[in-house]
Amino acid sequence: MFKALVMEKPGETAIPVLRDVDEADLPPGDVTVAVEFSTLNYKDGLCMGPTGGGLVKAWPHIPGVDMAGTVLDSQDPRYAPGDKVLLGGWRVGEIWWGGFAQKARVKADWLVPLPAGLTTRQAMAVGTAGLTSMLAVLALEDHGLTPAKGEVLVTGAAGGVGSTAVAILAHLGYQVAAVTGRPETEGYLRDLGATRIIPRADLAETVKRPLEAETWAGCIDAVGGPMLARVLGQMKYGGSVAAVGLAGGAGLPTSVIPFLLRGVNLLGIDSVMRPYPDRVKAWARIVTDLPHDKLDAMVQNVTLADLPALGPAILKGEVKGRVVIDVNA
Repeated sequence: MFKALVMEKPGETAIPVLRDVDEADLPPGDVTVAVEFSTLNYKDGLCMGPTGGGLVKAWPHIPGVDMAGTVLDSQDPRYAPGDKVLLGGWRVGEIWWGGFAQKARVKADWLVPLPAGLTTRQAMAVGTAGLTSMLAVLALEDHGLTPAKGEVLVTGAAGGVGSTAVAILAHLGYQVAAVTGRPETEGYLRDLGATRIIPRADLAETVKRPLEAETWAGCIDAVGGPMLARVLGQMKYGGSVAAVGLAGGAGLPTSVIPFLLRGVNLLGIDSVMRPYPDRVKAWARIVTDLPHDKLDAMVQNVTLADLPALGPAILKGEVKGRVVIDVNA
């Protein structure tokens, strides 16, 4: 038996219950992992909601997009008992039981060896949010972004993706403008390396002009919606926006003008189904380009028992930085 946060649906509404689960009830898979740490993502908040956010298809269900721990048993030659591993994405925590538990059974193809230089706790401080940020930075670099090109904008900067993006970009020598709707996070963002703080209201208003002054050399956008549309019209010639989220909506009220007249690139960043080689490359860069002191500064430590309250909070934008869950505490 092991402890887990289980979403149960005794009626029309799903509820989170912290209870013991029999290892025999784990889904089939190649590798059984003793989970040490997990983390909290926006998608986890959806999965812990009363309807499962449209992501959960069957109950009971164990959420948790991310996990890191030690291999207990493996039917795959790539992994052996005692190996340290991590996992993020592949719809784990959505349609597959996830990391909000002391044990998990998964497919070997979904795992990544824990990179040298990271503990399992640090890996979950990074989590899917940090992996997504690094994938966005790599995409921007692939499209020619360098510190000499100018200022880089990060929207939703106080969230998990935004926080790690600010820290990575600042470490790489970029001037980072951080957008936030929470004035109380200004000191936090400057400590991570932001050189300018932009109130969310400055970019939230939709304008009729398809182009504004060329301002940003690059952007990592976690908001989407009208703000992304506004940012596209402010990009420098040939600049790129890495779109990583939709906290501000899935619509995009814009025109093709920024793409046709300024050669702007809109780069979609997916971390759920990302191929293994891309993951290994991104994690290697995380080890070198995300300073550990900055990572530690953005972490809130919690237990499984704290999650029922944190799920709704992250959906309301009330969670700052990264949440690390010690599943054995």
